Amino acid sequence: MTKSSSHPCDGTRNASHTLNPTDPAAFILGLIALAFLLHELQWILLPFVLSGLVAFVCTPIVEWLTARLQKPRWISAVIVFIGLLFVVILAGRLIAPPLLHEIAQAVTGIEPLFDGLAKALLGNKTINILGEPMNAPQLAHAALIGVRDWAGHAGRIALIGSSLAAAIFGSVVGFVLLFYFLLSGPQLIKGVLWLAPRERRPLIGEVLRRLDPLLKRYFIGVIVTVFYASFAAYLGLGLVLHVEHALVLAIVTGVLEIIPVFGPAASAILAGLAAIRSATGVGPIIGYAIYAVALRLSIDQFLAPIVLGKAARMNPVIIIFSFFAGGVLFGLIGIILAIPIALTVRVAISAMRSEA
Repeated sequence: MTKSSSHPCDGTRNASHTLNPTDPAAFILGLIALAFLLHELQWILLPFVLSGLVAFVCTPIVEWLTARLQKPRWISAVIVFIGLLFVVILAGRLIAPPLLHEIAQAVTGIEPLFDGLAKALLGNKTINILGEPMNAPQLAHAALIGVRDWAGHAGRIALIGSSLAAAIFGSVVGFVLLFYFLLSGPQLIKGVLWLAPRERRPLIGEVLRRLDPLLKRYFIGVIVTVFYASFAAYLGLGLVLHVEHALVLAIVTGVLEIIPVFGPAASAILAGLAAIRSATGVGPIIGYAIYAVALRLSIDQFLAPIVLGKAARMNPVIIIFSFFAGGVLFGLIGIILAIPIALTVRVAISAMRSEA
């Protein structure tokens, strides 16, 4: 009779080598797998992320309406969703026609635009590019040829067309997702919490409790900052300085405010070149310099401390690193979620250490 080669401790030994879901190693591997999945699906996840953020910001309104009306949650969700649709349609009716008109003018008048920007940069000087001297008209002509060659490529035309079709389809999907997020947001959060190991749920619940007001204030602050920067830029560039394509520049200024340091600098350079191009003397240029300084001070010293608060403000080095790392690794989703993820890490560490 042959003896079994199994050892009574083999089961224990094999179990010790089995990855326990509660082990730190399993948690780290899960984060790595999640990061890889986000990287591969970043464009598919974009409407989910944008719709989820809008629903997250609007959830307090849904809850307030539910308590005020004493009705089921779905009624409040429908009311908020219809209100958001009305705002989007109204904004499209008011902003889209003049914006499309200015974009069409900018595209059709791209040659004088390049010529004006080249003259603003070089004046009467000549620079050497790859050993070939170029003045302002030659530089503008070379830039125009480069843009025409890029836009005339068949593959790029197909890419632009497919991107527009994907944007339209993504917008429709985003609105559908927004309704479901407004309707069942709390259930989705409970479902995600249920996926965590039982012994980690209290810590995750504490992190979410601390993080909820911070993220709401951050996203509301970003929205307020974008609208304020766009409105103030249009007042300064369009109504005061009478810069061409002021509406387009104002919207670009507001959107670039999302990116710290480099976004405001890029918008200031673009608007400054446009102001120099349309200036008829030294006065408008001085006026633009005063406008740029006033806009920067009003955002950094007045608006940001009020709408963001101290809790959501982080060291500029961490903010810049988060934006660059998020953008390189996860594209647009990484840029959108860079600061929220950094805030989440900070809050999670403070919660694990039982710190305020």
